[in-house]
Amino acid sequence: MTFTQMLAAAWQKNNSLLCVGLDPDPAKFPAHLKGRDDAIFEFCAAIVDATADLVCSFKPQIAYFAARRAEDQLEALIAHIHEKHPGIPVILDAKRGDIGSTAEQYAVEAFGRFQADAVTVNPYMGRDSVDPYLAYPDKGVILLCRTSNAGGSDLQFLDVGGEKLYERVAGLSARTWNSTGQISLVVGATFPAEIARVREIVGDMPLLVPGIGAQGGDIEATVKAGRTADGTGLMINSSRAILYAGRDENFAAAARQAALETRDAINRYR
Repeated sequence: MTFTQMLAAAWQKNNSLLCVGLDPDPAKFPAHLKGRDDAIFEFCAAIVDATADLVCSFKPQIAYFAARRAEDQLEALIAHIHEKHPGIPVILDAKRGDIGSTAEQYAVEAFGRFQADAVTVNPYMGRDSVDPYLAYPDKGVILLCRTSNAGGSDLQFLDVGGEKLYERVAGLSARTWNSTGQISLVVGATFPAEIARVREIVGDMPLLVPGIGAQGGDIEATVKAGRTADGTGLMINSSRAILYAGRDENFAAAARQAALETRDAINRYR
């Protein structure tokens, strides 16, 4: 299946719009994992196994692995998800942005080396910085549009010919760049009015929405602004609030409870 088909199936099978972000910080791991060479894999795999029936996707953030020379554990983690929980798409959160042969290599990294089902990409350098990822027809390409950080307004709110820059990105993505149907957009939960505006521009295109949980985004406002007519269309990401819900040997069970509560809170407004 393609990424978009996997995502649609996971929305239905798990009755969930929740994406669990995998941002492993060993300083926050329970004591029994600290000091182990495979601690990052073991921590993330336990979270995955405890929450896989509650999510529509998983989103490992590559920096948390690369900073600790744990790319091999990232490879193993994605392979584990595909083997143990087939049908749950994996989004590699890498936010790559470059052109030509360099972008081609980043695409090989995401889809060849790590075997991710989708990757986040920075579209600031334009269409030819996106095309190398679209050369993989079964993969998803998730472009930054209206990000959840306050500083995003420095550029994303600039006027470009009578519309804001993030609106231009949304329009280009939906009307010009998405000829293969592979593109999704990142729109932060901290700006529900902009979620609604992006939804208006792009129709039923999937949106990856970070910013609930630790970043304080409002679940009700997010869902009402971004849901499609059939009550889907969103991958609402929560990372720290789920990963670190517990700090002892029962951390995975605590993560499951936090994910269940978040999934159900989202569903109340669908």
